[in-house]
Amino acid sequence: MAAPPIVALEIGTSKIVALVGETREDNYIMITGTGECPSKGIRKGEIVDMNNASACVRRALDMAEENGKVSIREVVLAISGVHVHSMSNRGTVPILSKDGIIGDDDVEQVREVAKAVNLPTDRDILHSLDQYYSLDDQDRVMKPEGMSGARLSHDMLVLHCVRNRLETSIRLVQSLSVGVDDVVFSGLCSGMSVLTPEHKRGGVVVIDLGGGATDYMAYASSVPAAAGVVGVGGDHVTNDVAMAFNISTSQAERLKRESGCAMTGTVNRSQRVSMAPEVGFPGRSVNLSSLHSVIHARMEELLTIVRDRLVKEQALHHLGAGVVLTGGGAHLKGVLGLAEEIFQLPCEIGRPRGVTGVATVTDGPEYATCSGLVQYGFKVYSEKRRKPLFKQWLSSLVGG
Repeated sequence: MAAPPIVALEIGTSKIVALVGETREDNYIMITGTGECPSKGIRKGEIVDMNNASACVRRALDMAEENGKVSIREVVLAISGVHVHSMSNRGTVPILSKDGIIGDDDVEQVREVAKAVNLPTDRDILHSLDQYYSLDDQDRVMKPEGMSGARLSHDMLVLHCVRNRLETSIRLVQSLSVGVDDVVFSGLCSGMSVLTPEHKRGGVVVIDLGGGATDYMAYASSVPAAAGVVGVGGDHVTNDVAMAFNISTSQAERLKRESGCAMTGTVNRSQRVSMAPEVGFPGRSVNLSSLHSVIHARMEELLTIVRDRLVKEQALHHLGAGVVLTGGGAHLKGVLGLAEEIFQLPCEIGRPRGVTGVATVTDGPEYATCSGLVQYGFKVYSEKRRKPLFKQWLSSLVGG
């Protein structure tokens, strides 16, 4: 039986994106419908105005329905925001069988113990991602079934978020008579979209440079190592430019996109760029070197925060395959060179893999999250779509 279409929805700070994906006979994913709308009512990846945000989501879904020739009744939803945190947790159980051989029941039991983290009452677990098993004094065991021992441990990377903010996103979608089939961390989606098995084996971090926030997801020796969200994004760069040169945010955004650079020293210090006038703002020229200095300062701050977090989470020294940048901010000139300076690792721009169809979606790093979300949806479907437990959990969150 062919899988039904998967609809991915990303409610971002800069824009709302909806993608419709279908599987081909060769199991490749074809993007058959897209919808986009500039965001209103979203700040740092979180909803701050339900009415405005709802109208934008409705427009994006309507567009996806129209050009995808589908009726959208359910979506897979990406979630981001600085309220998303991660932590490593270890569970340990004794092996009670007489022969000491690890069975499936032992593995399931230790995974459940590793998932049972103590969180504040206002937070919910978003994902519990498997890392390594340990058997007695033997670490980094991948598959302990059939091995012998007295004590089995398991490490998990647990991603958790503020329940109320998650509920708000779900309710917004449901207010449009659209169901939420699953909720997935944006950084996990970006990694699924652009990273190869070789990336993950060698150790890599994908950094999604969004408009209001920056997600990151790191892998070491093929397992999740760290994840999080920094509340700084491309909009902060735009605001810095607007304030530095006393121009409107629309002028600043255009200036950033057309003439901006994250590296300094790339132009003559006297070189200038002209800007057209806008209502309330006269035309003028800006010193390019000064513009680049303003952009550099904010981007350096952002990437340094991510680097320092990876150091704290003991993940940075495992990143042999380097850094992969996604999101709209990956288009900023000079950002690769700056990332290489800060991380002292090879860096590249990540583009969606494993999907085909609309060229702008399959080529653009800004679509990494949503295209990965489509892939996630099909992966879950192939594993019997949804577990009943998720439906029960989702119903408890939103009141049925």
